[in-house]
Amino acid sequence: MPAQLSGIPFEPWSDAPQSHEAWNTVVGQADIVEPPFNCPKGKDEAAGVVVCEADGRIWLVSPSNGYAGYQNTFPKGRVEKNSPRQAAAIREAFEECGLQVEITAFLADSVRSLTYTRYYLARRIGGTPAAMGWESQAVHLVPFKKLGGFLHHVNDQPLINALEKALGQSTSPTGG
Repeated sequence: MPAQLSGIPFEPWSDAPQSHEAWNTVVGQADIVEPPFNCPKGKDEAAGVVVCEADGRIWLVSPSNGYAGYQNTFPKGRVEKNSPRQAAAIREAFEECGLQVEITAFLADSVRSLTYTRYYLARRIGGTPAAMGWESQAVHLVPFKKLGGFLHHVNDQPLINALEKALGQSTSPTGG
């Protein structure tokens, strides 16, 4: 693994929050416009991030043992009671990817297997995938145009579509 990417070193996040309260105020939350969050009855509230590198590649995780039928997906997890969704998304990026991220924009809300998830766009500001947690079996850095070859779960397609729209690009090899 290289020592850095895009001028940002791959080093463990040494002062990562250690308590629920500290995660609630974690650095990297952004003052962005977000639509109302209307979690459907019967679904748990969750938050996740699509972490984009400056070179256009996207970070994905491989959930341990293919959890919930996902071979690869974006980091996400449940929002703890009285926690900000952005803080939960940042925590999940750290727990599942080992990365320290900063929210840059709202991406989409998505119906998942058991959750209704608010996804954000984010950029890596530190951390290392070598510090991924037990929930992940691998972390991948995938070129944008190859996302479709890595994301096979039906729940990820709406996020690919939202990402294409947000970034003004297509994952289709023909650009369409």
